[in-house]
Amino acid sequence: MSEEKQKLYNPVVDILRIISILAVIIIHTTTRTLETSAFALTKIPWTLFLNQAARFAVPLFFMISGFVLELNYHLHESYLTYLKKRFSRIMVPYIFWSVIYYFFIYPKGHDPNFLNALLQGDASYQLYFIPALLIFYLLFPLIHNFCEFFINKWLLILFGAIELLLLYYNYNVHPLPIYYPVGIALLNFYVFLLGIVLARNQERFRNFIQKWKLLLFFATIIFAIYIFFEGLNGYLKTHDYLTFYSSWRPSILLYTICLSGFLYWVFNRRLKAIETIKKISHLSFFVFFIHVIILEVVWYIVGLRLVQITNGQIIYQVWFDPLYFTAVTIVSFAIAFLAHKIPYLNKLTG
Repeated sequence: MSEEKQKLYNPVVDILRIISILAVIIIHTTTRTLETSAFALTKIPWTLFLNQAARFAVPLFFMISGFVLELNYHLHESYLTYLKKRFSRIMVPYIFWSVIYYFFIYPKGHDPNFLNALLQGDASYQLYFIPALLIFYLLFPLIHNFCEFFINKWLLILFGAIELLLLYYNYNVHPLPIYYPVGIALLNFYVFLLGIVLARNQERFRNFIQKWKLLLFFATIIFAIYIFFEGLNGYLKTHDYLTFYSSWRPSILLYTICLSGFLYWVFNRRLKAIETIKKISHLSFFVFFIHVIILEVVWYIVGLRLVQITNGQIIYQVWFDPLYFTAVTIVSFAIAFLAHKIPYLNKLTG
């Protein structure tokens, strides 16, 4: 293979992918605690803080996707070969797990038409991410061809302002009246575009975060605290759980950008155990699909015995959420590790 056709690899991106899937698990495990408490947010602030601080997870996934697609698009000979590789890698596991969740795990918790559930990603609540990602896969080659146009800083600022307005309208006024996966894509087009731009300008990006690392750190802390109070106060005023469930807010976009920049600086050095990082990152796709099942099993076997509930309210224990998250994470990755030992099974399961 010629040098220009070699696959490019950035281990920092794999670390960010691992952090993202861990944040997804935090969101879902703490959500179970919040639901069990009947959303008594003032009584379990630590749970709410973990839930809100992890809200960067899916926007960062979209950013990573744009970065990786741009990094290795040169390997594809045509649009069709690109689509075949990308869709075959994601569609088979997506359909497989959608069948599992639709017919066995949540048989009554979604659209009664399986095809609609598949198109909207609601066979299980974590799957909504996939149809929106497929939209980006379809559009990416077009964006790639005009990437030099998008790199203009003033245009990036304009797109960022448009994204903030869309997020503001969706969060503060009314959810976008658009077909759900398309709406999710619209609310994340900027982070996906940023991923593409950063892949083309890695050296400039490294120099930027090296210069502004302290500002990025303090901005990340400030946004995490702000998002916590935004979700808390929004719910106390409206009693609408979407005020803290939503990951589509202007504050979370800015939080994701600051956090991802700071984390990139933290890990952008000579890393050891790169092969281990690769392996764990490779397991994360399987973990994304299966962790909800593990979450349910751990909750009903162990979780309910550990929480103390009086009159429908949790008597809060600060150790519960970290313990629950750790149990779900370890079991999910262990099963993913074992499954990947079976030849060709990962083609089906991710």
